[in-house]
Amino acid sequence: MSKVRVRFAPSPTGFFHIGSARTALFNWLYAKHTGGTFVLRIEDTDEERNSVEYLNILKDGMKWLGLDWDEGPDVGGDYGPYFQSKRADIYREYLEILRKKGRAYDKDGAVFFKVSGEPQILHDAVYGDVERLEEKDFPIFRSNGTPVFHFVNVVDDICMQITNVIRGQDHLTNTNKHIELFKAFDAPMPQFAHIPLILKSEGQGKMSKRDRGALIEEYQQKNFMPEAVRNYLCMLGWNPKNGKEVMPIEEIISLFDFSGIVKSNARFDERKMAHFNTEHIRALPPEKFHALARHAIETESKIDMGTDEAYIGKVFDLCQPKAANMEGLPSMVEYFFTEDYPFDAAGREKVFKKGEPLARLDEALELFKNLEKFDHDSIYNAVCEMAEKAGRKSNEYFQIVRYAVTGQAGGPDLFPMLEILGRDKVVARIEAAKPKLAQGA
Repeated sequence: MSKVRVRFAPSPTGFFHIGSARTALFNWLYAKHTGGTFVLRIEDTDEERNSVEYLNILKDGMKWLGLDWDEGPDVGGDYGPYFQSKRADIYREYLEILRKKGRAYDKDGAVFFKVSGEPQILHDAVYGDVERLEEKDFPIFRSNGTPVFHFVNVVDDICMQITNVIRGQDHLTNTNKHIELFKAFDAPMPQFAHIPLILKSEGQGKMSKRDRGALIEEYQQKNFMPEAVRNYLCMLGWNPKNGKEVMPIEEIISLFDFSGIVKSNARFDERKMAHFNTEHIRALPPEKFHALARHAIETESKIDMGTDEAYIGKVFDLCQPKAANMEGLPSMVEYFFTEDYPFDAAGREKVFKKGEPLARLDEALELFKNLEKFDHDSIYNAVCEMAEKAGRKSNEYFQIVRYAVTGQAGGPDLFPMLEILGRDKVVARIEAAKPKLAQGA
């Protein structure tokens, strides 16, 4: 069996769409799984719509997702050029082969391929045997002299010795044209695997570049984890059959094969994408989370974290298990680094809806002032004992203390947070917050 060679062949005519990213990913995974070669080939024959900007966005998006290519632009290889615009001589050579065989002819300034008139059977790795008859001859060169997709696609696959073609299910209807061309060239037939389409999150139809959440660039800008986006895209049309969804890429590579690709179309779910992102953030090694957290804070906010690296590290360690995304991290940690933190209006409503929170805050303040030790266990035990003596639930104290000290009704675990801030800062914040909270209480 020859070594697996797969390709991703996008057109740089628009932004990097999740459908294209998923196609690239499945090809990349199969190459990694089999120890094969992943080729990036640029279909740039549409001169009017091609753009260097879109090409750079595409390459940047692939690199961000970790989809490194073995051959192609910026890398090279033995089967180049990897831009169709630079392969005109090759296409002319292959056109002459068809002419000599009587399988190509001129019509209305264009060049047409003469079909065999016989049904073609596609042995698809996902859909099984699909029989189709191509009844009409079809153009392979336009009247302006430019080659048509079907022709160049097949010629390039032949020249680059592609063994497996993995692409969207929407290409299933034109694959018979490609089979006709492969046979006309007496070339080895690659194994085809057509993968399900990605549907809109709501309504009918395939997800388009105009739909929310459709562009890889959006996730880059929102500081999503590339591992999370990659993981989620895997699950759009592939089932690992192990009952798991959130997995490291090494495990996915080991499991990926065509038997796991499903026939039914996959529906995009932005909330599920966010869930995958959260799971991957919380599973990061601390040092990597620290680096990403620092980057998010420095680029997305004006927070001055200071120079106390030990303190910053404790803050990040505390916040990681509660971090839903990197985009929201600055607001989560802001109160650790400034005394001018805002009070969330919705949080106030939650905290003040029951009892006399300011009275409980006074009790907590006096307790904190007189605690012998101000660490997690000491604070927790003392507050619980105070609540028991007062015939209250401990949470009634927890809520108002958190709100006074942070301006938020939720967040990281309260008692480690109080320990990190320290007694002096906690006491000072409660005293400063009391008159603010008393207004409208």
